[in-house]
Amino acid sequence: MYRLPYEEGQSHLLVQGYFSRYTHKNRAALDFKMKKGTNISAARGGIVIRLKEDGNKGGSKVKYRPFGNFVIIQHEDSTRTGYWHLQLNGVLVNVGDTVKQGQVIAISGKTGYTYFPHLHFIVWRSDKKGQWTQIGTRFQTNKGIRYLRPFRLYRNTEPTQ
Repeated sequence: MYRLPYEEGQSHLLVQGYFSRYTHKNRAALDFKMKKGTNISAARGGIVIRLKEDGNKGGSKVKYRPFGNFVIIQHEDSTRTGYWHLQLNGVLVNVGDTVKQGQVIAISGKTGYTYFPHLHFIVWRSDKKGQWTQIGTRFQTNKGIRYLRPFRLYRNTEPTQ
């Protein structure tokens, strides 16, 4: 189970869900619409294993993909979460840092291949052969634990642990 990846008391619209018909046709990923400059929180605790924060461009063409800023966190159960489209110099953690669930780790932006400012959130799990697979996850919401559905507003009512 995961915590919504933004601060307590905030609400954001889920504009694209798992395997949606737009850019997530083959992706178990979520897109939360949010303004540039919004604090991004760790959905689960873990160790920061990768990041990029020097991308300074974003747009609706694939050529912008290399400019996408991100943070990837490895969790105790060996799953990983990724947070994409962060603002230039908007990563607030370093590789090797241990983060807690709910800790602010980055600031949202519009870098990389993106049509509008949002947070692209994805979780992976490694199989027995070492292949990484994207997986859908459930979240703690104000209506209980559930899979999120597109075009719904989700309010984070979870206190930081």
